[in-house]
Amino acid sequence: NLIQKQYLNYKLCDGEYHLMELVWELEPVTSTDLHKACLPRLGWKKSTTYTTIRKLSEKGYIVNEDAVVSVLISKDRVQADESEYFVERTFNGSLPQFLAAFLGGKKISERETEKIKKLIDEHRGQSL
Repeated sequence: NLIQKQYLNYKLCDGEYHLMELVWELEPVTSTDLHKACLPRLGWKKSTTYTTIRKLSEKGYIVNEDAVVSVLISKDRVQADESEYFVERTFNGSLPQFLAAFLGGKKISERETEKIKKLIDEHRGQSL
């Protein structure tokens, strides 16, 4: 499926996403300081951190120049692509099916309802 292939480049495993969260928070950050931040939050060995930095660099998410790591793809872009990929893969691209499954009979507040309506109005006519 062409649509699925488009998103595979942006697909991150959980560990890569967790490291990206740290990079988004701390950038620019030295690879040493990034590893120090990974220890308490992820419990990673130095080799795991450095391997994941290399993989994310190869995928084009970050750049590691002179042992300083910086972001190439914003958090908003990654979250949008991951969300779109999930809806496409799981619900054949149907946002209404996704929302029905997500809500699953839960009640939402009037404030949440208004926020969702506002989002729909802002994005009306745009495709995912």
